Amino acid sequence: MMVSKKKKKKKAQLPFRLNILFFIVFLLFSALVLQLGVVQILNGEAFQAEIDRTTNDYTEVPVPRGKMYDRNGNLIVGNDAEYSITYTPEKGTQASERLDVAEKLAEYISMGSEKYLNAITERDKKEYWYLNNTEEAESLLTVEETEEMDNGEAYNETLERIDEEKVNDYSKQQLEVIAIKKEMDKAMALTPQVIKNDDVTPEEFARVSARLDELPGVNATTDWNREYPYDETFRDFAGSITSESQGIPAEKEDYYLTRGYSRNDRVGDSGLEEQYENALRGRKEKIQYTTNSNGTVVDSDVVVEGERGKDLVLTVDMELQQEIDKVLREEIQTAVQNQPSENKYLEDAMAVVLNPKTGEILAAAGQHYDHEENEFSNTGTSAIYNANAPGSAVKGATVLGGYQSGVIEQGQQFYDEPIQIADTPEKSSWRNLGWVNDLEALEQSSNVYMFYIAMRMGGEYNFQQNKSINIDYAAFQEMRNYFSQFGLGVPTGVDFPYESTGYEGSNPDAGNLLDLAIGQYDIYTTMQMAQYVSTIANDGYRVRPHFMKEIRNPIPHDEDLGPIYKSNDTEVMNRIQMSDSHIERVQEGFRRVFQAPNGTASNYFADKSYEAAGKTGTAEYDIYENGELQASTENLSLIGYAPYDDPEVAFALIVPHVGKGNDHPINHKIGQGILDAYFELQNEDEEE
Repeated sequence: MMVSKKKKKKKAQLPFRLNILFFIVFLLFSALVLQLGVVQILNGEAFQAEIDRTTNDYTEVPVPRGKMYDRNGNLIVGNDAEYSITYTPEKGTQASERLDVAEKLAEYISMGSEKYLNAITERDKKEYWYLNNTEEAESLLTVEETEEMDNGEAYNETLERIDEEKVNDYSKQQLEVIAIKKEMDKAMALTPQVIKNDDVTPEEFARVSARLDELPGVNATTDWNREYPYDETFRDFAGSITSESQGIPAEKEDYYLTRGYSRNDRVGDSGLEEQYENALRGRKEKIQYTTNSNGTVVDSDVVVEGERGKDLVLTVDMELQQEIDKVLREEIQTAVQNQPSENKYLEDAMAVVLNPKTGEILAAAGQHYDHEENEFSNTGTSAIYNANAPGSAVKGATVLGGYQSGVIEQGQQFYDEPIQIADTPEKSSWRNLGWVNDLEALEQSSNVYMFYIAMRMGGEYNFQQNKSINIDYAAFQEMRNYFSQFGLGVPTGVDFPYESTGYEGSNPDAGNLLDLAIGQYDIYTTMQMAQYVSTIANDGYRVRPHFMKEIRNPIPHDEDLGPIYKSNDTEVMNRIQMSDSHIERVQEGFRRVFQAPNGTASNYFADKSYEAAGKTGTAEYDIYENGELQASTENLSLIGYAPYDDPEVAFALIVPHVGKGNDHPINHKIGQGILDAYFELQNEDEEE
C-alpha cells in the first residue's frame, strides 16, 4: 500500500511541471505574436518600402559626331563605324566579379597584341595574383600590422610583398585576362567603358553578341572614328578629336564637366573640330537604369533619344584647295631644283584665297618641303599661325595712311634715288626710278616714295642727304593704327581656335620707321594679308574671314544634308577711315601693278582674261644660327584680286627664305596658278 501511495504522488506532480512549461512557452509565443503584430501593424509599411526600394540612375551613350562638307557638298570629314566591346558595371560590383567576367570574355576576344600586353604593369599582375590567391596574399601581413593600417594601406603593402617570381610566369591567356580586367577597372558604375574597339574582328563581335547573357555588363556595340576622304588635304584645318583613353583634356576639365560632358567623352581638341565642338558633338542617348537595394539592375529605359551631331558646311572648295596645294608643291620643287644652293632655306609656302565681299575662305593652304627626304607635308594652318615680313605688298596701306594723315596728296611726286641718312646704311628702291607719283610708286614698287611718307608722318619734311633726321616716334603708332584698319597686326576674327596677330618691332629708331612703311619691320600672317587686300578690293570694308558657311541639322538614317540650323552671314568689322577717292586711287595703282607695262607683276597677269589687280612684295631676311649669320635671303609675297572692277576672289601668299639671286619668280607663278585654277573651276561650273 505504501508503494501505491508514492506512485500516486509522482503522477500528481508531473502535470503541474508540464503546465508551467507550457505556460512559459505560451508567454514566449504570445510575446512573439505581439512582436510580429507590432512589426506588421506599426512598421510593416516602412519595412516593405525598404524591401521594395529602388534607385534610378542615368548613363549617357555617345553618338556619332557631325560631319564636315565643302561648299559643294563634298564630304571632308566623316565617320567610320567600327565594332566596339564595352563594359558597364552595376553599382557595387566587386573586383572578383569583374575578374570572372574578364575570364569569360577572354574566351571570345583576343587582347594579345603588343598594344594591350605592353600596357600591363607589374601592379596589374600582382592584383591578378591577389584575387586568385586571396588567403595566401592576406597572410603576408600579420594581424598586428593590419590593425595599424587602413584598408588601402594594407592592400598596397600586400601587393608590395608579393614575390615577383609569382607573377612573372603567366601564360598569354592569363595576360589577356589581365589586359581585359585592366580596362574594366577604369569603368565607373553605370558608365560604359571601352574594352576593345580599334581592332575588333567581325568574328569577335558575333561571338560576344551571342553570349551577352553570360557576360554581365558587357556589350557589343558600334563606335566611330573620323575618316578623311581627301587624306591630308585640309586635314590640319579640320582638326582632331581626343581618343577614348584621353577623354576631355585635363586643362579644360571644369569647362566640359559644367556643360554636361563625362570625363571619357571624346571632344575636338584642335582646328574646326574644337571651334565647332558644340555643334558637332550631338546629343547623347540618355538611359535610366533602375536598381534594387542589392544594386541589381531590374529595369532600363531610354529617356532621351540620341541624335548625332550637326553637320558643318564649310566655305572651302576642295577642288580649289587641292589645286593650290599642288601649285605650292610644284613651284617649291621647281625653285629648289633650278637653284639648289640659292634655295636651301626655302621650305615653306602659304596661301589664302577668299571672297573679298563675304569673307568666305575658299582655300587656305601651306606646304613644307623636307630637303633631306625630298618630301612635302601639309602645313595649312601656318597661314594663320606663322608670321613673316611681307615686304612691299603693304604699300597700299602706306599710301592710304599718307593720304589720311595729310602728308601726301593724290598726284604727289618724289624723286626716287637712294637715301643716305647720316651714320646709317643707304636705303633705296630696287632701282632708281626718278620722279614718281603715288600711282607710279605702287606700279613700280618705289621704296623711296614710302620713305618720304614715313619721314613726313614722323614730322621730317626737309630731308637732306647725309644729314640726320628727327622723327616723332608717335609716328610708329600712327602708321600701325592705319595698318590695323586693314587687319594688319590685329586679329582677323577668323573662326579658328587660335590665330597669330604677328609681331611688332620694338626698336623705334628712324630707319625702322622707314622699314615699317615698306613691310620690312613688323610681321604679319598670310591670313592678315588676305584680309588686308580684300579690304582694298571691297572698297574699304573689312569683313571677317570665316570657314563655316552653314550648320545643318542631321537627318536620321540619311546621308543627305538636313535643313539649315544656322548660317554664317557676312560681318563687316569696320570701314577704313580713308575716302572713296583715296581708295579708288590705290585700286588703280594695284591695277597697274598687274596690267600696266611697267607693273612689277604685269609679265604674269597682263594677258589674263580675268583682269587682276594686286601688289608684289620682297623683304630681306637674314638667317642666323648660334648668333652667326648663315645666309641673307628674301621673303617673296603677292596679294591680288580679280576681276579688278568687280572682285569675286582675293588671295595672299608668302614664300619665306627664298635665296637672293633666285631667278624663279615663285610668288608670281603661285599667284598665277591660284587665279588660273579659280577661274577654270568657275568656267567648268558654268558649263555644267
